[in-house]
Amino acid sequence: MSLSLAKVAWDHPLTPVGYRRLVIRRLGWVLSLGGPPLVALACIDRVPHAGMACALITLLVAPYLPWVAIAYVRRHRVKAVLRSYPWREWPCRHPVRPPGSPATIVIVFREDLTATLRILPFPIALAQLENDHPDRIWFAGDPRFGGVVSPVGGHYPVRVVPHTPRREECGGEGFELARRVGLVRASGKATRT
Repeated sequence: MSLSLAKVAWDHPLTPVGYRRLVIRRLGWVLSLGGPPLVALACIDRVPHAGMACALITLLVAPYLPWVAIAYVRRHRVKAVLRSYPWREWPCRHPVRPPGSPATIVIVFREDLTATLRILPFPIALAQLENDHPDRIWFAGDPRFGGVVSPVGGHYPVRVVPHTPRREECGGEGFELARRVGLVRASGKATRT
């Protein structure tokens, strides 16, 4: 049993505020990783050993910068989902995960449909984020392809994808909307970012 909260998730007052915080957080990631190499590069002719510092900083940052840049660009997918699907409240479980494994959440949509969804782009402990109801979650999206979750209140939207990628039947109810907002490809495979 779910409770539909608004026509679309974006209509809930705390959702745009949470989305703006998401954008600022992801922009901060990009600037904190992209800024130091640029500063060091700008100082190469002016400061002794700046070339060595630039090379060292670039080596340390290079593995992470593409991930945070993709996360920043893919924020538009989160916004598209929030503007197209309503928040619905569902029972959930936060499985304990070993260190280094992806963060997942298990949402019971129906007795015959339980989805294990992976939290993207980086693991987040949603159960501890301003969450008075850790056994409940707000979900906007399609259970087959993923969507956006938030602790009850809609103040911390986070993208989720199916933990085990699978190809679904193309067409059917909700397929075209999921395709339009970027949850699924035309081939029926859920997007992973």
